[in-house]
Amino acid sequence: MTGCTVTEALKLAADDRDSVIALTGELVRLPSRGGIDSYDPVLERMETWLESHGLPTRRLTDADGATVALVSEITGDPAGPRYVLDACLDTAPFGDEAAWSRPPTSGDLVYGWMHGRGTSDSKAGAAIFAHVAARLRPALDGGGGNLVLLFDVDEHTGGFGGARAYFDGPDAPSRVDGVMIGYPGIEHVVIGGRGVLRAQIRVHGVAAHSGARSAASSAIAKAAHLVSALHALDLPATAGEGFPLPGKLTVTAITGGQGYSTVPDLCVLNVDTRLTPALTHKDAVELLQGQAAAVDAAWPDTPGTSLDFTTRWPEYALPATSALRAALLNAAHAVRLAPTPKIAGPSNIGNYLAGLGIPATAGFGVDHVGLHATDERIRLDTIEPVQAAYHLALDALLHH
Repeated sequence: MTGCTVTEALKLAADDRDSVIALTGELVRLPSRGGIDSYDPVLERMETWLESHGLPTRRLTDADGATVALVSEITGDPAGPRYVLDACLDTAPFGDEAAWSRPPTSGDLVYGWMHGRGTSDSKAGAAIFAHVAARLRPALDGGGGNLVLLFDVDEHTGGFGGARAYFDGPDAPSRVDGVMIGYPGIEHVVIGGRGVLRAQIRVHGVAAHSGARSAASSAIAKAAHLVSALHALDLPATAGEGFPLPGKLTVTAITGGQGYSTVPDLCVLNVDTRLTPALTHKDAVELLQGQAAAVDAAWPDTPGTSLDFTTRWPEYALPATSALRAALLNAAHAVRLAPTPKIAGPSNIGNYLAGLGIPATAGFGVDHVGLHATDERIRLDTIEPVQAAYHLALDALLHH
């Protein structure tokens, strides 16, 4: 359907409501905890649904041959734009199952809510995206743009293997005009996020017996000096209305020493730094290196500190002129929702995509409670307007 009206999009979503709920429930009842469960059952269920609705499927694998994603692509005009709907089919762990009011894989419907792990993050999003693609397929066959469904099963491990395989793998498409990520939340369209720089810092001391007469240069004491210096840093303020969040630096882990009788010669710190336009990747690297050098200078009889940067994702924010941002916000408002644009504090897959030059929205979906927590659940009456909003947004992007 080209040039879909608001009334038509809402009618299609209403017609699909029971099917979306049913598919979401079936996916929830198939446990797919990241790094714990087999992903085959949940992948097979989604494959069956897609293929029964005329949507082709293929699996993506990582370098070790493990399946990391399911992809379905509707090819219209090869020269037309390509947009990706991205949602994960793996989930967070259950936590203490005894604390749940209903089993984490129940999919129970209670007073207008569906309960279960993954309802919000993001099996409902995957089910909605599948139905949107099925509705758009007839209009895209042979014309318009190209629409891709990307269902990742390596998201909650932190590996993001599905996204990496599709966007940055050997068969990556030459053109991606935008990505909409199906994280939940009805109040905002996430149009950016602070970046992240993670470093493992190896602080060296001098080993000795803890009972020796002379003092020794403990790596733990030296590391404590560095932690205190990092904690006392005055980081740059926000970059103004365009990026209202400040940078942030957190020491998230300290490892060092063993037993009681040895002064340790190594202590390892994990440091997580959240980046903004006022605290860029370059700024953060120089800051950490400078603080480490200052502590080394204060401990001249010890080996120098080394830094290993493990994760580097840039900060990003879609500008007001972004077609992707405008299409989703306008569509949501057209169906009488009222989300506002938001720059998220945590980093997300949108930051990874920004590093590839691909614009992304990283959150707009069903209303929810308990994301990654006990009694995760979604509000069923928000499914229809969310589906209609995505339908209208994609219709505008792919055809106009």
